[in-house]
Amino acid sequence: ASIVDVAADKCAKINSLMISNIDGTNAADVTVEVSVDNGSNYVAIAKTVSVPADATLVVVGKDNGFYLDETDLLAVTASANSDLTYLCSFELMDDA
Repeated sequence: ASIVDVAADKCAKINSLMISNIDGTNAADVTVEVSVDNGSNYVAIAKTVSVPADATLVVVGKDNGFYLDETDLLAVTASANSDLTYLCSFELMDDA
């Protein structure tokens, strides 16, 4: 699922991305990807990383934030339906 879809006249600074496993028993894998061509191709920034049961994984934090340009996408995919949730903090700015 695309969690950040940058409009054509904006850019976004991704400050943090946390993935939480709400399943109390089973681990689940997460893949986080960026597309710089509006969804035609994706590059993984985290690929099938295991999130233990009842745990949280910090994928992006204050030491490794990054920018998305016009029409870029940030997407998250889970290995199990309804096991993982996410919180993404970002700043949306005019792209002048």
